[in-house]
Amino acid sequence: MARETVYIGFGSNVGDRVDFCDRAVTLLSLLPHSTLTGVSLLYETEPVFDHAQPGDGWFLNGVVQVDTDITPRSLMMVLREIERALGREDAHRAGPRTIDLDILFYGDRVIEEPDLVVPHPRLHQRRFVLMPLSELAPLLVHPVRQRSVNQMLADVDDRSGVRLLFPQPSTRYGSRPGCSPHLDV
Repeated sequence: MARETVYIGFGSNVGDRVDFCDRAVTLLSLLPHSTLTGVSLLYETEPVFDHAQPGDGWFLNGVVQVDTDITPRSLMMVLREIERALGREDAHRAGPRTIDLDILFYGDRVIEEPDLVVPHPRLHQRRFVLMPLSELAPLLVHPVRQRSVNQMLADVDDRSGVRLLFPQPSTRYGSRPGCSPHLDV
């Protein structure tokens, strides 16, 4: 299987949110058969009460870009395992969370299975996903909606609060400001 570019959204609204986000990004950087190629800045975001009850705590959200040949189903299983390792409870998936990991795009694939839908079915409605995603892939075109990330961001009706976290945290995990390879001069 050839490598494909995958975008994974991450967020936390419980406990030390920066630490949970950094640990998730670090674990994603260790995926086998994969290279972490980008990490967005962190955004502080108001909880969205649509199908979930995430609690009142604001989230920290971001997006990572990974080149991988892990299958979409296997990747989803790894993401769920990372969530469990970082304290997310399967029984309360719709509630407050230490970490939430979602496959936003997997190349240009469209997958509709009972427990795996790609592209993420609500990403076009969520400013807190589109803002960090636009840092990494502003011209990426949604394979179903045929709109770029920037176009979807300009048209989104979501008016919930989303603000760039300032100052951006330094990290002991080396995940930010970017994950591009360093060139030795």
